[in-house]
Amino acid sequence: MADIILHHYATSPFSEKVRLVLGYKKLAWKSVHIPSIMPKPDVLALTGGYRRTPFMQIGSDIYCDSALICDALEHLQPSPTIYPAASKGVARILAQWADSTLFWAAMGYNLQAKGVAAMFAGAPPEVAQAFGADRAAMRVGMSRLPAADATAAYKSYLRRIANMLDGQDFLLGSAPCVADFAVYHPLWFSRTRVPVMADILNATPGVLAWMDRMAAFGHGSDEKMTSAQAIAVCAATPGASVLKDSTFQDEHGIALGSQVSITAESFGPEVTQGELLAATRTHYSLRRVDERAGVVQVHFPRVGFVLKAVKPG
Repeated sequence: MADIILHHYATSPFSEKVRLVLGYKKLAWKSVHIPSIMPKPDVLALTGGYRRTPFMQIGSDIYCDSALICDALEHLQPSPTIYPAASKGVARILAQWADSTLFWAAMGYNLQAKGVAAMFAGAPPEVAQAFGADRAAMRVGMSRLPAADATAAYKSYLRRIANMLDGQDFLLGSAPCVADFAVYHPLWFSRTRVPVMADILNATPGVLAWMDRMAAFGHGSDEKMTSAQAIAVCAATPGASVLKDSTFQDEHGIALGSQVSITAESFGPEVTQGELLAATRTHYSLRRVDERAGVVQVHFPRVGFVLKAVKPG
């Protein structure tokens, strides 16, 4: 098995979600730091268009979206599980809520003027402007929750998370599941990236104690790698996906082998195009060719992404 390579940057909340899963599973991995905003030529050489953070590479297989990365890591290292048999359905649904509804409420609160000023303290004004323009381009067509409404929602969600933790160490019992890692990362952003906004957490001390338990898992064992080295690994390694489900589930009338495009439902409108290798219950896989990365298999979760046929010409 080729090395696990995580393409991320330090302050990315979804990257923190994956880093903690790597720590919980005590996995060794290679760390490639990527830019937080465009341009990202080395990222696109591997993904073909997708540019959200993080993504994971194993050889010439690229796993997009933190939900699919968690699935891939579970296949690779089943123990300790993040999908406990007795609650894996509710764990997945709670994680999906956290990665969307909770995340955007938290960001609406975190990225008020005071939070943005703290994020870019000491940086030239154009740095904050470039970041704002980049994220605006990724939010095309998305509605944005006003700060006051985001704050009220975030407070409510924190109280509900505290209720879930009453009498137990983690959200669904005595051990963490995928929902814990998904709920944690937007709160981590409040606490560590914009600590001037972290007072909102003080009303739920049980949540803070749970955050300490989560942070204690650490990030596993990582070793730095450059993006050029990661691209070379991709070019030199044949595909061998760790995802085990392979049964074709056709919902679109698009045959395997067809040229298709995949885009996110909402945040991040960039298109990845290639040959459809797999469309299973859980994921899509595309084959594409890059002049530097060679033949690449790019994998996306089915939920949250849109598949379309590409017409010839």
